[in-house]
Amino acid sequence: MKVVYVSTLTEGGPVSHMLNLAPAVAHAGAHVRLLCGDSDIAARARDLGLDAEVAPLRNKADIARAVRMWPRLRGADIVHTQDRRALLLCGAAARALGARLVHTYHGLPEELVGLPGRPGARPVGPMVRSAWLLHGHLRVEALLVRLGALVVPSQTLASFLAAHGFPTRRIHVLPSRIDIRRWEPGPPHQPVRLVAVARLERHKGIDVLVEACARLAEQAPPIHLDIYGDGSLRPDLERRARMHRLNATFHGQVPSVRDRLLEADLFVLPSRGENLPITILEAMAIGLPVVATRVGGIAELVQDGVTGLLVEPDDVDGLANALAALVDDPERRAAMGRSGIRRIAERFDASEAGTEMLDLYRQQLCASST
Repeated sequence: MKVVYVSTLTEGGPVSHMLNLAPAVAHAGAHVRLLCGDSDIAARARDLGLDAEVAPLRNKADIARAVRMWPRLRGADIVHTQDRRALLLCGAAARALGARLVHTYHGLPEELVGLPGRPGARPVGPMVRSAWLLHGHLRVEALLVRLGALVVPSQTLASFLAAHGFPTRRIHVLPSRIDIRRWEPGPPHQPVRLVAVARLERHKGIDVLVEACARLAEQAPPIHLDIYGDGSLRPDLERRARMHRLNATFHGQVPSVRDRLLEADLFVLPSRGENLPITILEAMAIGLPVVATRVGGIAELVQDGVTGLLVEPDDVDGLANALAALVDDPERRAAMGRSGIRRIAERFDASEAGTEMLDLYRQQLCASST
């Protein structure tokens, strides 16, 4: 079976997911090729032993580059798109060239990201744009999904999409998976090191984390906060951290961020909305306890009180209290870290990713021949 993965992104969870999944599918017996958003991602894929090419699509109107990309889809049995730009510009072409289409729905537009699993939540941003996204954009995506199969990593998001017109028979809930990097948590650091990995945009809630750490500094042992990622809010977040005199480092976008997690004691993700964050999987797979918000599919990963602590979004005091409880208790952090490793082994281990996805691909090929 020949599988072509198409990703137009240059960073973030969807890229990490593809670089975790593609080698597993290749190991399970498929011939895999990646069309990547930039040369760095293509090089990382080649380092994993994969056939990878650079095929950038700059925006959803980049039809000229898309047309030049389409011949590279020829001969594929499965074309698996990893972001909505790839689906929009390559989905119909893949079908026209005789391939079956699979698309992974990694997340909603930022204005809608806080809605799944929270019945009282409302879109953010200008009312007209929010209405278009909820009642227009989602309907367009629901129509595109009819070209093939839709993989959704969390049940929470799958239920939301089904309630907004996505055909349920096309939806397949397959969680992201990860390889376990170590079976015991690392030794504690002094000061305690908190780490967050996120785009520095509003929906990731890093502003809430900065304020929580400011309160934490008044009541807990010394901490150091490491923030990996970039975005439009970085200057303001750095200003706030300086204002509160936090011991914090903004690292920006760095390669191999998983390796940086090995230097931490506690992982934090205070998002206002999520799907099934790869970064939480990465943290649990090395034995880090997780403090995160009860949004999207996070509760499908983090067992509150067992592998970490869950708080409500935008709750600065709640987040500060949860962090303080674990900063003060290294033995509890270690116990939660071990529980996180066990949960990855039981529910999200990468060893099943290749065969699980290959089974879905075979289903799609069988459906096309009947």
